[in-house]
Amino acid sequence: MKFNTMKKLLLITILLISGLQLHAQTIKFKVSGVKDTTVHLIKYYGDKLFYADTAEMKNGLVEFDGSIQKPGIMALLLPEQKYFEFIYNNEEVHMETNVDDFMKFMKVKKSEENKVFIDYIRFLNEQKPKANALAEQRKSLESTDPKYDELTKQIEQISKDVLTYQKNLIANNKDKLVSKIVKMSLEIEIPEAPVDESGKPIDSMFRYHYFRDHYFDNVDFSDDRIVNTPIFSSKLAGYFGKTMMVQHWDTIIKYGYRLADQLDPKSEMFKYTVTFLTTNWQKSKIMGMDKIFVMMADRYYCTTNAEGKSPAWWMSEEKLKELCDKIPAQKNTVMGIVPPNISLRDTTDEKWRDFYSLKSDYTIIYFWDPECGHCKKTTPKLERLYKEKLKDRNIEVFAVGKAVGEDFQKWKDFIRKNDLTFINVAVTESLYRAALDDARQFVPKYTTLEALNYQTTFDIYATPRILVLDKDKKIIAKQLTIHQLEDMLDKLTGHEKDPKIFPPDPEEEEHMKD
Repeated sequence: MKFNTMKKLLLITILLISGLQLHAQTIKFKVSGVKDTTVHLIKYYGDKLFYADTAEMKNGLVEFDGSIQKPGIMALLLPEQKYFEFIYNNEEVHMETNVDDFMKFMKVKKSEENKVFIDYIRFLNEQKPKANALAEQRKSLESTDPKYDELTKQIEQISKDVLTYQKNLIANNKDKLVSKIVKMSLEIEIPEAPVDESGKPIDSMFRYHYFRDHYFDNVDFSDDRIVNTPIFSSKLAGYFGKTMMVQHWDTIIKYGYRLADQLDPKSEMFKYTVTFLTTNWQKSKIMGMDKIFVMMADRYYCTTNAEGKSPAWWMSEEKLKELCDKIPAQKNTVMGIVPPNISLRDTTDEKWRDFYSLKSDYTIIYFWDPECGHCKKTTPKLERLYKEKLKDRNIEVFAVGKAVGEDFQKWKDFIRKNDLTFINVAVTESLYRAALDDARQFVPKYTTLEALNYQTTFDIYATPRILVLDKDKKIIAKQLTIHQLEDMLDKLTGHEKDPKIFPPDPEEEEHMKD
């Protein structure tokens, strides 16, 4: 009897657990007015939407397994790209609506998160048209019209009502994900600027500095769930965007480091933030912004942590190696750094020349190949620019040509034929052969291994390539066309209004982008 009783109790327990598992974390919808069809569950990762699951909707009903989903903002995607959003936070979700107007007919049968969330969305949807209508009326009025002030006060009151609603929602739902989502959307309240004894602000930029330094106060960096919402992504883009921050590589790197370094390196928040900062400027068309990608990659991908591993735990070893093999060379050509010196032989194949020893106000490092089609067009232009403008302004051109094997004679012939008067150096054929045999006869007496391997050192994968250095030999520009180079140096040397020798060349511009 006892054995049978125990079997029955065990069976009941299993059934209860199975039943709980069957219903727990189910995501269920009923959408009236939809024919039987395939529908999709979609999810946010940052500001991007991805497919999360697929199911068949029959008689307007569809269910998904929530246990395989991560908390965040999700959506049900119906045919014709119609969808509505909801919050998933490891609880059973049961919602009903009508395809004609999702929000109007929305009923939350189960899900405490979405009862709060849907009410909030409805409230915003009610207030926004009111504010827009008042703003539209105000457009037709002069600011001196009494009605203008009245409408302004009404608009401000709506804003206050929305803020009060948001603060109450946050205060009353601290244990819910929806409260963190709403809190993230709130603007930082900036206090009055401190003043001196005469009542004048001590810092005229106080509001900006406070806003910048407290921008993320409403973001809970310890909660990975908020990565799965578009709100955090929007905050990041706003913080590092041009309306908030000077679009200078060093400024963005400074605040990028400051943000990433305060995050848990094992968190999804760290992964998303570092990935955003690394890739956002990787292919920027703005000269110099590639430095952000290079320095972020160097700091967060190509170093090792206390465990001897890369901080970028989400990357495969193969991808990390592919990335990090390139970073040392790319670091040599980012803006603001002094690149490694190049000391090589000139056309005599005996005399060594280097650019560190040049006393010029500006130095142009020019990498070229006598057999390169673009170089054949660009190099004579550079010579003309040098003769007619640059030489008299104490601007030197230090040209590094390809001169190994058959290219040695072609290099010399091209220089002679085009009467190139600027400095021309190369790893000549004889230097190449002798260095292969024993580089120690040249290093460090005449040159360095970095100079002998300049193509790897400077990441020269295509020619021509240009670097512009200031008097301290820091890189101030790169990848310029001859037209852009002339225009820039005219401005830097006080000759901005001088007639230009070279007009823009679309073909050259396109090549420099590669």
